Amino acid sequence: MSEKMDRTEGTATERDATTQRRAVRNRYANIATATETGCGSDGGCCDGEPATAGSERLGYSADEMESVATGADLGLGCGNPTALASLDAGETVLDLGSGAGFDCFLAAQAVGETGRVIGVDMTAEMVEKARDNVAKNGATNVEFRLGEIEHLPVADETVDVIISNCVINLSPEKSQMFREAFRVLKPGGRLAISDVVMTASVPESVRGNPESVAACISGASTVDDLIAMLAETGFETVEITPKGESAEFIGEWDDTLDLSDYIVSATITGEKPESDTDSLA
Repeated sequence: MSEKMDRTEGTATERDATTQRRAVRNRYANIATATETGCGSDGGCCDGEPATAGSERLGYSADEMESVATGADLGLGCGNPTALASLDAGETVLDLGSGAGFDCFLAAQAVGETGRVIGVDMTAEMVEKARDNVAKNGATNVEFRLGEIEHLPVADETVDVIISNCVINLSPEKSQMFREAFRVLKPGGRLAISDVVMTASVPESVRGNPESVAACISGASTVDDLIAMLAETGFETVEITPKGESAEFIGEWDDTLDLSDYIVSATITGEKPESDTDSLA
């Protein structure tokens, strides 16, 4: 990726966000178009094992993995948000950063024919791959849209549940992303997110590298910062639970640095109030 910046990109913050998004798009476009299953040996957001082997360690059951056609599970997550979401038949689910669609297809099974699942991803190659997987899975209640999670192509108050798997850390504008999530959720809607949180400061040499952000290494926020962002947006009953056992696979994400010293997988949940009249969002 060229480091030369377009002078029309605006402020330094805007340029940084643009650089981060470009790095993320490039990384996941390469993964989407790779011929092998999984994400190879690049490190970050996966462990380099075949996708099914990695997914077992993330919390997916054998039945879940076998229920989705080959090609949707790229082994890129850090948890199982569909299990966390406790989905009900008839609900509308939105997956932020849906990739090749694995979590969307699991969600579609849970919500049934009367439910609906929308996946949003900013990488065109991933959206194309996910759309190809719709027919393979016979998932008539799933659709995939191209868009940024900070600017969701979804109408106001139309979603019951938002899920996401190791994607929030990639966003350069997390507060804006949470405001968008709040906007599209129905009153009483909920978040069920698996992501990584920062437990110690990442070395500056790593943190300042856009490629490390794209690899889920240095874009993570602390638990306190995430709680503050969610509360400021208007979410209630927020809970963030780090998963210490994730050190086993996070420690394998990089060949030169033990990332489990700096980040850990966590579950993130919250609810939009039944009435958001008094919300700050």
